[in-house]
Amino acid sequence: MSPSDVAAGPAGAVLALRGARLGHRGGVVLDGVDLTVEAGEVLAVVGPSGCGKSTLLRTLAGLLPPLGGAVEQDGRPVTGPDADRALVFQEDALLPWRTVRANVELPLAIGRPDLPEGPGTPRERRRRTAEAWLARVGLAGHAHKLPHQLSGGQRQRVQLARALVARPRAVLMDEPFGALDAQTRAGMQDLLVDVLAGTGATVVFVTHDVDEALHLGDRVALLGSGEVLAVPRPRDRGADRSALRRRIVNSL
Repeated sequence: MSPSDVAAGPAGAVLALRGARLGHRGGVVLDGVDLTVEAGEVLAVVGPSGCGKSTLLRTLAGLLPPLGGAVEQDGRPVTGPDADRALVFQEDALLPWRTVRANVELPLAIGRPDLPEGPGTPRERRRRTAEAWLARVGLAGHAHKLPHQLSGGQRQRVQLARALVARPRAVLMDEPFGALDAQTRAGMQDLLVDVLAGTGATVVFVTHDVDEALHLGDRVALLGSGEVLAVPRPRDRGADRSALRRRIVNSL
């Protein structure tokens, strides 16, 4: 496999909400939201249950129109879903009748025509790219398996590969590791950091876990208070971030 099969994507997207009112027809969930996610950064979003974290993510994805204000990508209105923005959910949503490789390959077969391995290119090239991403997430020997033959953590690895294979400019993640046991979850967090390196993608990561937010985020947005806090780097599980952690917990 060539290194180009997992080549970096285009520069990350700048996502912004300006005076945004978010919710459904049933009512407003968040109002007056002003938030900018810089190109290539990982923004962790935390807040109490029911505060609108998932609503925020779905609005950025273009699945929910804002009830007011503006939602933008690179200064242009977000008017619906786009291949530039990939979604990763807690439920892996893999197609059970497709092999692991075929699940990862799917965005290439139906997605962006500007990709070298996109629609209209030889199927073998798409297969090589999918297999390269499976190797990158530690599943090189699992390409021919069906999703039900994998563990929960392995299925989330497949979902991560599927999200990144088409080189999105933004990845929107809604508590993707929430259903995993503690050990598997820690491993997936480290894998995410490693896999994202060099992709250029902007990431919005919704979580209710403060330690997860501190480990993954370059900044942490607190929906309860409206604050956005910078997280000191480098990422190190042994670093003392107790003061910042207390500040976040108190905001919840």
